[in-house]
Amino acid sequence: MASDSANRSLPQSDFIREIVARDREAGVHGGRVVTRFPPEPNGHLHIGHAKSVFLNFGIAAENGGLCRLRFDDTNPERESEEFVRAIREDILWLLPEAEGQVAEPLFASNYFSRLHQHAVALIRLGKAFVCDQSPQEFMECRGTSTSPGRESPCRDRSIGENLDLFERMRRGEFPEGSRTLRARIDMASPNIHLRDPALYRIRDRAHHRTGSEWRIYPTYDFAHCLSDAIEGVTHSLCTLEFAVHRPLYDWILESLLPPGDRPRQYEFARLNLGHTVLSKRRLTRLVGEGKVAGWDDPRMPTLSGLRRRGVPPEAIRSFCEEIGVTRYDGLTDPALLEHHVRENLNRRAPRVMGVLDPLRVVIGNLPPRHEEEMEAVNNPEDEDAGVRLLPFSREILIDRADFMEDPPPGYFRLRPGGEVRLRYAYILRCTGVERNAKGGIDHLQAEIDPDSRHGRPGARRRVRGTVHWVSAPHALEAQVRLYDRLFTVADPSGEEFMDHLNPASLVTRHDCRLEPSLARAGPGVPYQFERLGYFCLDATDSRPDRPVFNRIVTLRARRPVARGMVA
Repeated sequence: MASDSANRSLPQSDFIREIVARDREAGVHGGRVVTRFPPEPNGHLHIGHAKSVFLNFGIAAENGGLCRLRFDDTNPERESEEFVRAIREDILWLLPEAEGQVAEPLFASNYFSRLHQHAVALIRLGKAFVCDQSPQEFMECRGTSTSPGRESPCRDRSIGENLDLFERMRRGEFPEGSRTLRARIDMASPNIHLRDPALYRIRDRAHHRTGSEWRIYPTYDFAHCLSDAIEGVTHSLCTLEFAVHRPLYDWILESLLPPGDRPRQYEFARLNLGHTVLSKRRLTRLVGEGKVAGWDDPRMPTLSGLRRRGVPPEAIRSFCEEIGVTRYDGLTDPALLEHHVRENLNRRAPRVMGVLDPLRVVIGNLPPRHEEEMEAVNNPEDEDAGVRLLPFSREILIDRADFMEDPPPGYFRLRPGGEVRLRYAYILRCTGVERNAKGGIDHLQAEIDPDSRHGRPGARRRVRGTVHWVSAPHALEAQVRLYDRLFTVADPSGEEFMDHLNPASLVTRHDCRLEPSLARAGPGVPYQFERLGYFCLDATDSRPDRPVFNRIVTLRARRPVARGMVA
């Protein structure tokens, strides 16, 4: 069977790729293409970042260019080496071909000295000043979208005084929050981000890479554009919320760098996925308040969570390609991602059988120690997958949901006196129901039709229902976790988003029984549990004597349109 990469078509053109093509044709940037992927190491990457990873690394590869992985680590309060490692691991899982570029990432903290020099240059140009306003006063004087802001009383300080104060800020003479370095632009600008924005602030805490060397740190807006310029980035691709920041991006570069080969920023729509949140602040809150088991909880939209759940990276890639790159925001139905997961797993996942809620069946017309083997197809979508042998014995287990004593019309599974086909085995008829002391069903009595064994001439006899099963004495005990959407509403974007957490987002089945071949299952290897869904072994919580399997996705669902929401 051909690999996913061989089957994957080239990405369709979009407005970003058209811009890059025009620039190359016109010789802009000397025909070079350098992009960057600049996460802040304050959490794990999520599926929204996947779109940016594929876009930035993809455009660079398509044009013989380079994509730089740069960590924008300008806020020591929330950043750590743990997140740096997690992000690198996420990117390599998502895009193994980027290994060379991810092996030696860049950091905004590499440029702290150069960024400080640029800040001093702005002061010398009269374009930056040290402000004594508190954060609250700063916000009160900033104005609104309909009213201009008020100038800081510190705005007209002399260049010499500003240089002295900024140096004292750097030496740590002032407490955190007492002073900032601000750009001197226009407090009446209709763009609120140009109203004398902060460029440096005091942070009296150690940085994960530079330790206690610095007491002042550049803001994202100041560091980002200059880091792009230092690294020779040609096309700085951001999501739409940064469009209002672009005038400041350009103002800083135009103030400090000569005309010519400056980077240009372009914005595209972010990926918004229904029934979840992609805000780093909200994901951090879910983890911090224990609403999920960590950043890699399989319910989380993080790449580590999707990886632990068993979602293949190729499915995320095809999902992002179908979403495309546009200039308008939308909310995408998670059913579209699930569709791409099913499409991928259906082609390659081995078929196995598992019983999540076991009901014992004793086959009375077989001897007590009867054992034989049934031949089962590993994957009907892959001729090369071959077959496996399943043990079959006098006592088997079926799911309780596949038996009803008084079923409604149209019920084709097992009932008293009724028949079903056991997958890959015999036709089974229920001959009786044995009860326990409390009156519940203890086990079923049944008989097989010996001539109906799968593969024999008698197997041509038809019955309406087919059920899965496992041999009771050979079955593997396991825990199975059934995951569902994390939120009950399609758009949990309000501040009360926690009120919409889905109490059924995780259902754990503790006493499942699986076919014995799954004792050899490896972490992350997907399987289709026939009639139930796709599952994989959980690498974190499994033990040799008690494996744990995560449901990746159910078997069937309606295929949604690419953009839009089905709640």
